Amino acid sequence: MNVLGVQLEVLHITGHADLAPIVFLHEGLGSVAMWRDFPAQVCAATGRAGWAYSRRGYGKSAPALLPLPVDYMHYEALTVLPALLVQCGIERPVLLGHSDGGTIALLHASQYETAASIVMAPHLFVEDISLRSIAAARQAYETGTLRSKLKAFHDDVDNAFWQWCEVWLCDAFASFNIQAQCDRIACPLLAIQGDDDPYGTMAQLEALVPSADNKKGELRKLLQLKQCGHSPHKDQLGAVLQALVDFLKP
Repeated sequence: MNVLGVQLEVLHITGHADLAPIVFLHEGLGSVAMWRDFPAQVCAATGRAGWAYSRRGYGKSAPALLPLPVDYMHYEALTVLPALLVQCGIERPVLLGHSDGGTIALLHASQYETAASIVMAPHLFVEDISLRSIAAARQAYETGTLRSKLKAFHDDVDNAFWQWCEVWLCDAFASFNIQAQCDRIACPLLAIQGDDDPYGTMAQLEALVPSADNKKGELRKLLQLKQCGHSPHKDQLGAVLQALVDFLKP
C-alpha cells in the first residue's frame, strides 16, 4: 500500500464489520512477519477485523531515510498512521501496540478519536535500563547472531536495525518524554508490562495513572505479568489473550 508516497507492507484480517477493527503497531525491530500469528489469534478471539503494517524501513516496506529524527514516533503516530487509516477506511480503530508501537498508539490516541488503546511494554520516557539493553543489542548485532536472526523478518535488515538503534542511543533522544500527551487520552486504555522486561520497568505504566481526581483513571487498566519479558504476547500469550478478550468485550 502506498502511504504518503512510501510503499508499506500491509496485512488485513477479516472480522465482524460492526466492531471496531484492531490496528497492530509493531516494536522497534518488528514487522508484519515478526508478529507471527498473534494478530490472527487476537482477531479470532475477539471477532474483530485486523490490520497490521510494517513501518518504513521494516519488513517488506520501503527503506527508511537515515538517520531518523528524534520525533520519529510522533511523525508515525500523527502523520503516517492517520493517512494509513484513511486509506484503509478506518475511522475509530482499536490500537494494539508493542514497545515503540505502544508509544505510537499512545501518541495517536492523545490527538485522534480512538475506540480503545492497548499497549504492551510502551516507552513514555527513556530509562537507563532501556539504553543498556539497546547498547547490548548493538553489540549482539555487530558481533553475535542478532543480525542473522533479524534478517528473516526484514528485506533490508541493516536499515531496520540501525534506524532504531542510532536514534535511541543518540544524545538528543535522552529527553524523550510523552507523559503530558498521555494525560489527554480519553479512550479506554489497557497497558501491559512484564516484570522481567530488560527494556523497561513498571514506572512506564505507572506514569499512565492520572491523579486521583481525574475521571480518566476509571478507563485505564494496568496489567503486570510475572515471568514475562519485553514481549508479553510471546512470554504470556494465554494471559494476554484473555486480557484482550475481557477488555474488548462489546
